[in-house]
Amino acid sequence: MTKNARAGRSWKRLVLIASLFTWSPANATPVLVVDAETHQVLHQEDAGVPWYPASTTKLMSALVVFEALRSGEVSLTTPVTMTRNAMKQAFLESGLSVGRTMTLEDALFAMITASANDVAVGLAEAVAGNETSFVRRMNEAAARLGLTGTHFSNPNGLFDRNNYTTARDLAILGMEVDRKFSEYRRFFLASAVTIDGKEIKSNNLLLTRFNGTIGMKTGFLCASGRNFIGMATRNGKRVMVVIMGATTERERNERSAQFLTEAFDGRLSPGAGLVDDLQNRTDVAPPDMRIQLCTDQSADYETARNKLYPMGLPGHESYLRDQIPSQIHTISTWANDNAADVPIPTPRPS
Repeated sequence: MTKNARAGRSWKRLVLIASLFTWSPANATPVLVVDAETHQVLHQEDAGVPWYPASTTKLMSALVVFEALRSGEVSLTTPVTMTRNAMKQAFLESGLSVGRTMTLEDALFAMITASANDVAVGLAEAVAGNETSFVRRMNEAAARLGLTGTHFSNPNGLFDRNNYTTARDLAILGMEVDRKFSEYRRFFLASAVTIDGKEIKSNNLLLTRFNGTIGMKTGFLCASGRNFIGMATRNGKRVMVVIMGATTERERNERSAQFLTEAFDGRLSPGAGLVDDLQNRTDVAPPDMRIQLCTDQSADYETARNKLYPMGLPGHESYLRDQIPSQIHTISTWANDNAADVPIPTPRPS
């Protein structure tokens, strides 16, 4: 057998293995729509199937920080410093460097709006002393909330096979954050931040294109696709939507807006029970979307998904019709020369 033939067989085997871990032959991805006041499920598709959360992980990080604020453990003026451990995270857009410091209040905006992976770790260290202790708090909170399909391994959502959740669990988490910490809702409303003059926009387009949007968090990894947990309110009705595994930002934003529109218009009716009663699937592993989204097969997959979800494409209706002024939060940092001496912890086994 030639080298090229062996390579071809290896590739086919990789595709076969990946297909076994893809939840549905039709490439269905989880969706959940919930009345946030009653917890009634308005629509759901595979809401208990495990999924890699990507940066929607930061919603749990925010909850842990909010709890620490309420207990008086930290304050909004507590300094958050970018340590060497924080700065070794992947996918950094903040423009920060070791030793740059900001207030905890600004760090929350940077983590939630800009989805800054380095700042998420800096926050974890500021609140709990080290990243490992903070992650322990995340998992303790997940257990306390009954998130039976969730486990966290880091505060920012970077890929780890031990970092997973479900649409059901994310919806419960989001509603808990909104209900219990109403005084911190403002952290989810900013559509952009500037960090020392550098503007970073939120990937949540609904904040500026869908009236009534009040957060919450987007996320993307090749393994997860584009995830979204969001909430909006109109005419006294509060609705939560969770989308997992979307292919493009257009698809994620349009589908989220479509489900919210249908919920507010009364086209989605209760009938599937309470979100708390949905069962998580513990018998399957999270699918890995990398072949569909980040290989030479991605174009064909995207074409197929565009046919399923054409909203917002030329010639098709868009659900993002509103024009809402941006809310931009300004962050200024200062130097902490002692941060350079903070050692990088020994990596945890995966």
